[in-house]
Amino acid sequence: MTFSVAIAGASGYAGGEVLRLLAGHPEFEVKAVTAHSNAGALLGEVHPHLRDFAHLRLVETTADNLAGHDVVFLALPHGASGVIAAQLPADVLVIDCGADHRLESKADWDAFYGGDHAGAWAYGIPELVIGGFDAAKKSQPAKQRDALAGVKRIAAPGCNASAVSLALAPGIAAGIIEPTDIVSVLAVGPSGAGKAARVDLLGSELMGSANPYAVGGVHRHTPEILQNLRKAMVGSAGDVSVSMTPVLVPMARGILATSTARLKPGVTAAQVRAAWETAYANEPFVQVMPAGQFPRSGDTTGANTCLIGLAIDERVGRVIVVSALDNLVKGTAGAAIQSANIALGLPEGMGLSVNGVAP
Repeated sequence: MTFSVAIAGASGYAGGEVLRLLAGHPEFEVKAVTAHSNAGALLGEVHPHLRDFAHLRLVETTADNLAGHDVVFLALPHGASGVIAAQLPADVLVIDCGADHRLESKADWDAFYGGDHAGAWAYGIPELVIGGFDAAKKSQPAKQRDALAGVKRIAAPGCNASAVSLALAPGIAAGIIEPTDIVSVLAVGPSGAGKAARVDLLGSELMGSANPYAVGGVHRHTPEILQNLRKAMVGSAGDVSVSMTPVLVPMARGILATSTARLKPGVTAAQVRAAWETAYANEPFVQVMPAGQFPRSGDTTGANTCLIGLAIDERVGRVIVVSALDNLVKGTAGAAIQSANIALGLPEGMGLSVNGVAP
């Protein structure tokens, strides 16, 4: 069965990445693309690299222009998706690549975003560990994918939230790290900030420099990370704290997150590796690297993979988890398509690749 697809915000980076991936999807047929300021232009004028869709004309982003399709991807700025989504039929599969439907707490939305809270949808990180598990017995933990089958509304994750949550959830779920002493520093590419022209995102500002931003616990992905890690705890209850500092670096796309947490007393290196390897056993899109190996952000460019490396600093009793992913693929568009596949009963990896692009 072929599904008719519409993409709102198709002229942006996230919308363009959804289109690039859909070009190789055998069951999704792109029928409509919408935009705001670029409405009226041919898609090939905005995204010259997308030759398969160069003939499509961008139309205004309205519910009427998105109606009549089986699947709608919303790649819109925060605050814009909720209004459009509310006007779409309940039987249409809608995947929001923006932030509007990620947070369950209205208080968190008010504190980090502001404006109307649109409510939470099924969350689109299929591999996210939910609840505790016994790594010593190699028992498989519950995963977020179980909440995606058959649903009609999905919230794709934030890219930084994906990198940190996938890195740390196994340790919390296995009960081997202290959830209230977590620090994460992320090197990120500027494409995660979208396509809008900003002085701090100009090439002359970024080249040859690393620039921290949203310092001091104010990044909007922080409550999303906390929400995810709380769900990894036994009974989804307890305190979690994360100090997160993102740093813009001169690469167009990609995230390299270095997250550290204090190990609980008596935890061994073997227990650490067993927890992460058990959590992600048989997961093609989240892979734990062999001992002593660590990912580079470039290893995931263009791929729907999150690669994870582990180390223990025995002197201070902390685990170091290095995670890498492409913010536009596994961090956004790839996760959205992977989740849509699950919702529709298609093979989860359809149209997605684990292979990156190098050099």
